[in-house]
Amino acid sequence: MSKKRIIKALKGLGLSNIDTQVYILLAKNGPHEMREIALALNLHWRKINRSLKELHSISIVKASIGCPLEFVAVPFEEVIDLFIEVKREQARTIQESKEELLSTWRSVTEKDHAKS
Repeated sequence: MSKKRIIKALKGLGLSNIDTQVYILLAKNGPHEMREIALALNLHWRKINRSLKELHSISIVKASIGCPLEFVAVPFEEVIDLFIEVKREQARTIQESKEELLSTWRSVTEKDHAKS
């Protein structure tokens, strides 16, 4: 799989450009401190900090317990599995609310037709 395809896949999963760069750096090169990531990507540490918080909150980057903190990417296969599960849950939610959504749609469109 080419790097462009992986980037496209990660962005398709909702990651920002910076999140994608951080994840790929960690996945390819192993654990890094925030300062090292900022230097490697030539980005301000605050942007890296925001990205690491986001990646950590969605469980695709983990932080060490030691000091200084080191960050490591979970394997790409686990990232794909995680997002497959998220997409399944989103599909279940839509399926469960389908009738309510259709009913709301009908009432909105009927009101529009009544005004005409």
